Amino acid sequence: MNIGLTGGIACGKSTVSAMLVSRGALLVDADTIARDVVEPGSPVLEQVAAQFGQAVLQADGSLHRKKLGEIIFGNTEARKQLESILHPPIRAQIREQMEAYERQFPDKLVVVDVPLLFESNLSYLFEEVMVVYVPRWVQLERLIERDGLTESAANNRIEAQMSIEEKRKFADVVIDNSGTWEETNAEVERFWLDKGLS
Repeated sequence: MNIGLTGGIACGKSTVSAMLVSRGALLVDADTIARDVVEPGSPVLEQVAAQFGQAVLQADGSLHRKKLGEIIFGNTEARKQLESILHPPIRAQIREQMEAYERQFPDKLVVVDVPLLFESNLSYLFEEVMVVYVPRWVQLERLIERDGLTESAANNRIEAQMSIEEKRKFADVVIDNSGTWEETNAEVERFWLDKGLS
């Protein structure tokens, strides 16, 4: 069985994925894959540089994320061009890892952590989608604390994503992470037992 795991920024996806992994789930991390496909010398990184110029490369040939971020931030057209380069290889890798795990470990739960799962229309890849939820004010508080941001900078980051209330509506499973670690862990345990996972 597989599930797509998502949520908003600072909602606690990594906390919940760690809880699932500690119970024996296998994790496919879209962020790690996104970093891997733009390793120095990769054809994907070459495409990015061809599209956005050599300024997006560091002296050592690696991706200059900050520079690329400056180019695409607030520029919808540039962001779409970047996504059209990055998304196909990222999706292919996600699918490849999922299938490899499902073949090797057919009785294990495969959890795929995808921050922008709904925004990227990836629900179709999964049997179920789990959303890690906290109310927006908690999200804001945690983001300010975690990243040392001003309130307005934190609000901008939150607003750049689909709202957590929207995501919650599309979820097959909601894990409420607004309480203590123990409370969240108990919810994950209930999910685990409901699915008959061992």
